[in-house]
Amino acid sequence: MAVLSAVSCLVPFSYGATRLSSKASLASTASGFNLSSRRRSLRNPLRLYVSRAIANNGGYTDVSENETPPRTYTWPDKKRPRVCILGGGFGGLYTALRLESLVWPDDKKPQVVLVDQSERFVFKPMLYELLSGEVDVWEIAPRFSDLLTNTGIQFLRDRVKTLLPCDHLGVNGSESSITGGTVLLESGFNIEYDWLVLALGAEPKLDLVPGAMEFALPFYTLNDAIRVNEKLSKLERRNFKTGSAIKVAVVGCGYGGVELAATISERLQDRGTVQAINVSKSILTSAPDGNREAAMKVLTSRKVQLLLGYLVRCIKRASDSEEDGGYLLELQPTEKGLESQVIEADMVLWTVGTKTLLTELEPSGPSVLPLNIRGQAETDETLRVKGHPRIFALGDSSSLRDSNGKLLPTTAQVAFQEADFTGWNIWAAINNRPLLPFRFQNLGEMMTLGRYDAAISPSFIEGLTLEGPVGHAARKLAYLIRLPTDEHRFKVGISWFAKSAVDSVALLQSNLAKVFSSS
Repeated sequence: MAVLSAVSCLVPFSYGATRLSSKASLASTASGFNLSSRRRSLRNPLRLYVSRAIANNGGYTDVSENETPPRTYTWPDKKRPRVCILGGGFGGLYTALRLESLVWPDDKKPQVVLVDQSERFVFKPMLYELLSGEVDVWEIAPRFSDLLTNTGIQFLRDRVKTLLPCDHLGVNGSESSITGGTVLLESGFNIEYDWLVLALGAEPKLDLVPGAMEFALPFYTLNDAIRVNEKLSKLERRNFKTGSAIKVAVVGCGYGGVELAATISERLQDRGTVQAINVSKSILTSAPDGNREAAMKVLTSRKVQLLLGYLVRCIKRASDSEEDGGYLLELQPTEKGLESQVIEADMVLWTVGTKTLLTELEPSGPSVLPLNIRGQAETDETLRVKGHPRIFALGDSSSLRDSNGKLLPTTAQVAFQEADFTGWNIWAAINNRPLLPFRFQNLGEMMTLGRYDAAISPSFIEGLTLEGPVGHAARKLAYLIRLPTDEHRFKVGISWFAKSAVDSVALLQSNLAKVFSSS
């Protein structure tokens, strides 16, 4: 396993732990980083400006007397390749595990360091089960330290400040640079690498509508799910005391919005109402027909109010005198024949729009990474960033297109498959073998619709949709197989089996009680 220098061992790897200059803080870069996307034509590609590493050991200058000189991460072996992976989501973590699983010559097995701002990997497709109580946090959000215990992968909890690639010196196929470049972290560490993987992911974009940033809750991360659950619990306690109905508004009717609406409406039952708002006149516009029909059936049965053909113009407090007095959403119609309206909600959930974290890196120097209008790195078919043969990008950080020229969706399924190819192509590059072009294989689409309900439309059987308890069991099994590491899969599998057994006994007892009471 990679080790740190004596100096670095004394410093905790948590972002924000070390004081940096005002230029280095993420808060300032989030607002100060200017890609000029709003002022550029869509025909002009965006550019992510990053520093260029100086040739001698990839170091850099321009450190003012008030700034602490950066500390260098120490790799344990000076001869074996060094791979730095930024982001511990599906793309980053599974690329690291793929590299670990491949067979390497003794002198070429890479040293791998994984950097993420969180201490936990989050299996995001199952965040909804936290609201329904089906899963525990450790099952879908294990700590990286636990997952990587028996591997040679080193994990650092930190945030990325700046990229300093130097592989652009060999753009024309001449990779003459000694090192691939350097990554500067917010804690002050820099990591020299031979190969870099960009898998930084994305975050919710709440600045689309006035009031959304202040009053709406996103549902994208583990912390988001915990906050939503706490808010729901608070509203449920109020309902128990006063009997007032709970009103929840869900903005967006893509997969995220529909799954939230179905899960929360099942949890609230007759204690509240859920309203789902969508700009289109239908839900799940890109989903298979079977999934859309199954979702409509469930939402209708649970009396979810669908406000289709509306966009949210603004969100504001219902009462200035009460902090928890609810919110007002002004809706503007997008279709003829509809009228503007205002709805009231105790909680507003936002599922519309994301922005890639690549755009939050601090700009510096003349070198550029090519970005599209959405802030994703432009890659070739082998997932290498164009003009940077030693940098790979995948997941939300990549703008790879399919054979028809259409951007691939930023879904977990795509990231899974890209991680497999990225790991293999790094192996191929290190061993001087040809790289493989990525080809996405759509296996189908899945969604949860409640505690014992789901819908699955596999792509290999046209027209088939598994729904209800059967779909629920199939979806859970598919995700169990996809969990990282055999050890974690085994622990979670035992836990889910035990919970299912307890639920089955409780259901049997309930049915028997009903039979005896009616006789």
